[in-house]
Amino acid sequence: MELPDIDKVTAIMEQVATEEMLPRFRRLGPDDISQKTGPTDLVTVVDHACERRLTAALSDLLPGSAVVGEEAASADSGVMNNLSGDRPVWVVDPLDGTRNYARGIDRFACIVALVRGGETVAGWIHDPVRGVTGVAEKGEGAFIGGRRLRVAESAPLEEMTAIATVWQFAKSLRGSVDRLRARLSAIYNEGCAGVEYLQLADGKAHIGIATKLKPWDHAAGVLLHREAGGFSGMIDGGDYGARVREGVLITAPDADSWEKIRLLWTGKEAA
Repeated sequence: MELPDIDKVTAIMEQVATEEMLPRFRRLGPDDISQKTGPTDLVTVVDHACERRLTAALSDLLPGSAVVGEEAASADSGVMNNLSGDRPVWVVDPLDGTRNYARGIDRFACIVALVRGGETVAGWIHDPVRGVTGVAEKGEGAFIGGRRLRVAESAPLEEMTAIATVWQFAKSLRGSVDRLRARLSAIYNEGCAGVEYLQLADGKAHIGIATKLKPWDHAAGVLLHREAGGFSGMIDGGDYGARVREGVLITAPDADSWEKIRLLWTGKEAA
């Protein structure tokens, strides 16, 4: 598949973030924020505004493509069917980290992935506060500007840091999390998958663990991490793709580190 101009996608994302996200950051009124499924699952007028603009611009950039946007899919689950075919699909998280954004915390991002046949062929993560955009094209590496990204070097478990955003909402995962806490140097979360994948791809953390597998959160980030030299996969040994909905996704510096985390998570680590 011939890819659209990578830099044009970056420019679209940066323009939308500059014109829609930043001017309203820490300026939202009560009527600008609403709940989707509960008090931790928020949407703002900015999410909707960004998604409308990104959907129109990306569709124009690649005629014949479809768009799977987080807010459109939330309103109509049938939107997800676009991922089932072979046509190119833009997977869009217009404002990742909405809860942070709504609370005035400067950890949020815009995420776009280009997917075909369930495989991510290009991905972009834009952090508007820090003014950086991570870009990856399959087989071509991952970059911020002209700087090539590299994941962290492998290290002993006791020296590794992990990012895990969604486990805190699931009591069933407490045992696995406790084992990680007991062995790793630190576990933290930013409340924003986009910011976290930028950190992982740039060697700022060793391990990523995700149990809530929405494609707009992970399709671009996993590619960025892989193109930065990392290793990732589902805990059952399967490969991650944009069509995967359930399971535990682990990202690590290499296959050996990934296996150590898998054994620790499942409680099968050798004594």
